Order: sequence, then structure tokens, then C-alpha cells
Amino acid sequence: MEKEDHKESAEDVEINLWFKKLIGAWILTLPIAVLMLADRLFNFRIFDEKVMAITLLIFAFPVIFIFGWETIRGGFNGFRSFYFSMDSLIALGTVVAFATGIFSLFTTIQDYSGVSAMIMAFFITGRFVEAKARGRASKEIKKLLELGAKQARVLRNNKEMEIPIEQLVLGDIFIVKPGEKIPTDGIVMKGESAIDESMITGESMPVEKMAKSLVIGATLNQDGILYVKATKIGKDTFLSHIISLVEEAQGSKVPIQKLADKITSIFVPIILILSLLTFLDWWFSSGDISRSIGVAVAVLVIACPCALGLATPTALMVGSGMGAQRGILIRKGEAIQTMKEVKIVVFDKTGTITKGSPEVTDITSTIGEKRLLEISASLEKLSEHPIGKAIVKKANLKKYLPVKSFKVLRGRGLEGTMQGKKIVIGNRTLMQEQKIFLKGMEKTIESYEREGKTTMIIAQDKKVLGIIAIADALKEDSSKAIEQLTLQGYRTVMLTGDNERTAKAIALKVGIKEVIANVLPEEKARRIEELQKEGMVAFVGDGINDAPALKQSNVGIAMGTGTDIAIEAGDIVLAKGSLLGVVQAINLSKATFNKIKQNLFWAFAYNVIAIPLAVSGVLHPVVAEIAMALSSITVVTNANLLRKEKI
Repeated sequence: MEKEDHKESAEDVEINLWFKKLIGAWILTLPIAVLMLADRLFNFRIFDEKVMAITLLIFAFPVIFIFGWETIRGGFNGFRSFYFSMDSLIALGTVVAFATGIFSLFTTIQDYSGVSAMIMAFFITGRFVEAKARGRASKEIKKLLELGAKQARVLRNNKEMEIPIEQLVLGDIFIVKPGEKIPTDGIVMKGESAIDESMITGESMPVEKMAKSLVIGATLNQDGILYVKATKIGKDTFLSHIISLVEEAQGSKVPIQKLADKITSIFVPIILILSLLTFLDWWFSSGDISRSIGVAVAVLVIACPCALGLATPTALMVGSGMGAQRGILIRKGEAIQTMKEVKIVVFDKTGTITKGSPEVTDITSTIGEKRLLEISASLEKLSEHPIGKAIVKKANLKKYLPVKSFKVLRGRGLEGTMQGKKIVIGNRTLMQEQKIFLKGMEKTIESYEREGKTTMIIAQDKKVLGIIAIADALKEDSSKAIEQLTLQGYRTVMLTGDNERTAKAIALKVGIKEVIANVLPEEKARRIEELQKEGMVAFVGDGINDAPALKQSNVGIAMGTGTDIAIEAGDIVLAKGSLLGVVQAINLSKATFNKIKQNLFWAFAYNVIAIPLAVSGVLHPVVAEIAMALSSITVVTNANLLRKEKI
């Protein structure tokens, strides 16, 4: 696998940057606030007027021109490109207010330099909260790259040697021992084993491999030694293909503040013009330039939509906190907006609807269940196969019967001698080979197989003792979750790489009517894309094979009990792995988005009421700043009312 340099994510860098700016800004702004409040509210002045002005300028300068430099630069760039944003108002308002402090040293103009630092500090706080609320960056590509084996054990010149995976070449024969990852895609030349391919294909049961079988890089060898010829390396491997699919599907989703940004782009230039006209009107009518600047700055400050900047992230933070308490981790804020438009909820099967590991579900015995399990578990204890482990777990024996002449019959079952009698455990194929007749058991076996279960037939001296059915069991609350979604009007679909019979059997149990089975990992994202033509799609999955589908869907919901890559690819992660979390996530998303809409309304309503007061000269810039802060507090308080919502 080719290496790539994956440094700290852009979002993590942004969060850390805004946090440092926030700390620095408030360390300098708090003394300014204390000095100004003491002076203007209690008429208590520590310094004389000029020293006070210089002190405020010294403290305000780093806040505006160091911690707020990106905002200032971006805001004034808007004047060149005529693309205005909140930064434009903040930049102009803070620079003009800061400039009054300089002019106050030489003229009688009112000093608003302290106000400029307070404006910027509030703005930086809003930006930090916003960056934090966006969630941490996806690291799915790095996670995927880490999944592959780092070393390969190859045969060269009849010698066995370990080499870095990057040095593998096409045609190399490599050896894979039990418990090891397969280094790269290839074809088995010699050996037999069972391979756990669930993280790639979604198939819950291990896949038997023998000579001429194809194997996939990064899958796990279970219990045999394989000699494999490398057929694909580097970017041509299956895992690399999955990586490229994830990269392709990482297109930008609908940003939650699209509406707010659109309104802001119109609102800001109007306020700039209004502020200029207000300044000119007051200057011509009163002749007092100090008063005129003060009123104009008040208009800029009061109109600055800081509450608008907090409207979305604060509601997201509260919603995220509520979700976290319930095991619902909202990683991407965009999912909140998109979720309310979802019409179709698509589920992976293995590890999502089901537990993802084999369990004994049914036992039919002619000698009693306890005795059948004792015989089966004693033989299966010597096997490393997951089906054997499921039987051993079910039996839960303290002491096992001694076994002689134990033998693994690859792809068919096991045999051994126990208490002087030959015991055979396996599938129909093995029974036919051993000429063991299933008289009276055929209907039972067929009924289990119709339900998608794997049947293990146990025979002693060519006489059938019973049948143990094994399946990937349903999670306890899967049916309840599907029922609730159906009642809410959602269309539910199962999308799985597993075989159709097993998929339909599971779907029938949980109440899903629509099944898309036998889907290869690279096809999952395409199937989601097809469904998106019929409406917005949420996809729920847990495996590596689900990552492209999670990214392609409008909202990707990952099971927290699944693979790291699925979790990183999801917009929402269900830490508890329960499908009831899907219902709660939908309800939480709707409640959070409603709160965001309320916040946006109050942010704009406040401006509509306050701007005329500022234009008329009623609001002093300091009062405007306090009012602006109060509007932000209103938005934050409203967001916190979300905690009372029942999800």
C-alpha cells in the first residue's frame, strides 16, 4: 500500500487556532471592560483621559490587529471584491472605532477604541463556537490506510523473509499464518483456511479458502496457513479502490448556514450604506463629527450579526450535548439540516441490524439438548472456526469430553473419536460424503435454511443425533426501531453484501419490505445514489465496506460498535450500536434545526428593531455593544431551551 502524508486535519487546525485567539482576545479585553465600566457606569477613573485612551489603544491593538487580523483582512477584501460578509461589518466597525481612540488624543472626538476590542472578542468567541460545532474532521482516509498489513512474509529464492508491504511485487508468493492480515489481493496457491471478510464484504460468516480462491488485502486469516500469489499491489488493490471511492464521495454537503449567508450577503452592504448615510446626515445636520462618527459606529455595531453567527453553532452545541448523553454523536453539523429532508432510511445488515457475530439460535436433538451440546462443544473446542466458537459459547461447559483422531474437513466440518465412537459435525455435503442419511431431519434443516441460518448436523457412528442452527442474531431493539420509523412515514431499505435468502429472512423478522442483497462494496455507494433520485437518503452502517455509502448518502449514520473507518465516515455516530438511536437521532435533528430557525429569526428581528434606534442616535456605541451582547445571550438562552425537548 502506498503511503500518504496525512497531517492534522484542517478542521482541527481551525478549532485550535480560534481557541488560541479566543484566549488571547479575552485576556486583553477583560481589563478593557473593567476600565470602561468603572469609568462610564460608576464614574470611577483610574487614569486621566489621555492615559486612559492610550491604555485602551495598547490593549485593543493586539485584539483587533493580531487575534482579529484574519477577520480584518477578510472584511476589507470584501470591499475590493464586493462580496460582503459579517467580517465586513466587523472589520469596518472595529477599525473605525479603534481609530476614534487615536483621534481622541488630538481632538475632542469620543474614544470608542475599547468598544472595538469588545466587538472583536465577542466575534472571535462566536467563530470558535462555530468551528467547534462543525465537529472534528474526518480521518477516514488515514484510518483506511492503517488497516492494511505493514509487513509481508514472502518466499524469494526458496527463502522465507519479511519485507515492508511497499516492497511487494506482482507475482510474489507470500505466506499468511493464522491470525494475520492478508497483505494484498491475491490468489491462493496452496493451503486451506477460513477468512474473515466481514469488514470488506459485510458477510458475517467466515469464507472458506483453498487453492485457486481469491483473497482480499487487509482481511483476516482465521485458522490455516495460506500460500498466496500477489495479483494486485498498491493503488490497484481492493482496499485502495475503497479509499478512492471514499475520497470521491467526500463532496460538500448542503451547509446549514446557506440561508443565513445569503441574507447576510445582501444585509451587510445595505448596513454599510446606511451607516455612511447616517454619518453624513448627522454631520451635515449637527456639524459634530465626533457625534456623527459615534452614531455611525453604533449603527455598524448594532447591525453586526454576531447573534447570527452564534445562532447555528450554539444550537448545534446543545443538540450535540443532548445527543452525546444518549450515545448519539453528531460529527457533522450539516446533518442536522439535511436530516429533516430524509425520506428513505437504508440499513446495512451485518453488525447494524444484527449483532455481527454467529450465535446458536435453534437446537433439534434426539438425545437431549444438553447432551448434544456436550458432544458438539467438546469437538468444536479444538476448532478455531467462529461457528465452533458459537457452539462452545452456547454449551458453556466447565469440562470437555476427551477427543481423539480430531480432523478438520475444510469447508465441510469436523470429525473425531469420542468415548470410542466416531463423531461427525458438518453440513449436508459432509453427510453425503460420509453416507449419513438425514431421514426425518430434512424438513427441519430446510426450515432453518429458509430463515438464512447455517445448519450443523451432528452424527455418531453414521446416525444423526441432532441439528444446531447458527445465525447472525438480531439486535434486541432492531424490530422496534424499524417499526417506529415506518410509523413516522419513512421508507426503510436493507442494503447488504450478504446473500439474498439470508437478507430477506432478516428483513422479514424486523419488518423491512425492501431488500437489495449481494451488493459488492464498490456498488453500495452507486445504489445509494440511485435511491437519492427518489428522495433524501440516510444510510446506517458499520463496516469498512459501508464507508463509501456513508459518505454518498445525504446523512451517514455509523454504528459506534463498528469499524473506525465507518465511524469516521459517518455524519452521526451511534455509540451504543442500537438502532433506536436512529429514531432518536432523527428526532434530535428535527428539534435542533427548529431551534436554529428560531435563533436566526431572533437574530434578524433584533436587528430590525435596533437599527432604527441606532440611526436616530438613541443608542450610544457602548450601549449598542451591550445590546449586541444581549442579543447573543438571547440566542444562547433559546438554544439551551432545546434541552427540554423530548426525543
